[in-house]
Amino acid sequence: MLFFYVRHGDPIYDPDSLTPLGEAQANALAKRFCVHGLDRVFSSPSNRAVQTAKPTCALLKKEITLCDWAEEGLAMRDFGVPHPVHKWTWCFYDTDILRLFNSPEVKAMGHKWYEHPAFADHRFKQGVERIDQAVDEFFLSLGYRHDRENARYEIVKPNCERVALFAHQGFGLSFFSSMLDIPYPLFVTRFDLSHSSMSAINFEDRGGYVYPQVLQFSSDAHLYREGILTGYNNGIKF
Repeated sequence: MLFFYVRHGDPIYDPDSLTPLGEAQANALAKRFCVHGLDRVFSSPSNRAVQTAKPTCALLKKEITLCDWAEEGLAMRDFGVPHPVHKWTWCFYDTDILRLFNSPEVKAMGHKWYEHPAFADHRFKQGVERIDQAVDEFFLSLGYRHDRENARYEIVKPNCERVALFAHQGFGLSFFSSMLDIPYPLFVTRFDLSHSSMSAINFEDRGGYVYPQVLQFSSDAHLYREGILTGYNNGIKF
């Protein structure tokens, strides 16, 4: 199985939708996916994610399956922290938590990082457990049983499909951390997802098991092909 994770295009958060740039990014994605096709398309129920997926589904004549567990608001509730100006922000934007995430004591706790006393007043533990359960149920439905003890997936039912999930940044970072068995503090302080970016993960059979291999992460090559400016969220250009 080839699995694709797509962040929504350039957004308007209120009301939840895409900007004209986001719509252009979604159309560029559709052309990219049409080269080799998709067998199944999943999406967060948020409008900006669904609107990003729609051009692809229209061209490929595919239906969108909504995944309530991928909704960004749930991830923000679990992995957000108070902010003096914005009232609430992602934990990985907080400098004090960022420092803690990379401290020797938190790194030594591995996948149980959320049990550090400094995080007792946050919902990090509930967030990790919720995402882990959702990820495991999702991939089991696709034919892969997550063996977290050995950081691999048992192949329950062989799957040669090309599957895409359209969702978000904050949720996506927790999703990747869970899917790849990489502790959340290490992942979120070293990786990020740009608007309409596509990540490709190969679920290759290795003797009845899969060790998911990231072939591309946060790629926006589809934008360059269509003459749309590339870069990180309308900020850093490259």
